[in-house]
Amino acid sequence: MPSSSKASRRKYFHPVTPDCIKQAQRRNSERFLTLDLNYAHPVDSEMYEFLLDNGMTREEYRFFLEQKLRYCCIMGNDYYITNEHRVNPDGSATGSGEIFGYGEITSQYYERYRLPVMHTETNFAEGQNGDEAVYWLWKEWANILQARFHRVPIVGFTWYSLTDQMDWDTALREKNNRVTPVGLYDLERRIRPVGQAYQKLIQEWGGHLPMETVCLSVPIAFPE
Repeated sequence: MPSSSKASRRKYFHPVTPDCIKQAQRRNSERFLTLDLNYAHPVDSEMYEFLLDNGMTREEYRFFLEQKLRYCCIMGNDYYITNEHRVNPDGSATGSGEIFGYGEITSQYYERYRLPVMHTETNFAEGQNGDEAVYWLWKEWANILQARFHRVPIVGFTWYSLTDQMDWDTALREKNNRVTPVGLYDLERRIRPVGQAYQKLIQEWGGHLPMETVCLSVPIAFPE
């Protein structure tokens, strides 16, 4: 069975002013470090110095480059409206909202690692209008279709979570019994509008996508 690296949020940093470009570029390099090491992808010289300056030895770095586990991996990634950031002149970063979106950022990661991708997590709270989560679902799906059209081999899509979450606003650190209404179903197992929209996606696209799927085999054969 293929393995999947731990899914993480795929980020991007946008410079606010020209003076922020170098800082944003550095942060956009740092965002790849974890996967570079997991997937035995050589880092650039600046990131290599960063690793050495923060305690990694040459031998430890070489250990990661010699691993071949990437050939058995499906790259999991998440996307939320909080994934993209603005880099400010003082070096701080604040949320920018969705600018590039899932499709563009995922394409950047795919071009770097050339691994099949699974969209492993996304959600949006059901707001006052009742259709905010539905709109986000369809937007994410449109991004997936666009990425697949450009030959990014996306093999799965997940909404998180099946039911609403409890005390997720404090990452479970406090017991406040506050509901985060992001599930396909509420805590009484009643389907939400986004759950109905998710069912509709499966019904309408379930028979069509396999006909357009990029053929994959895992482990993946890459030239040395």
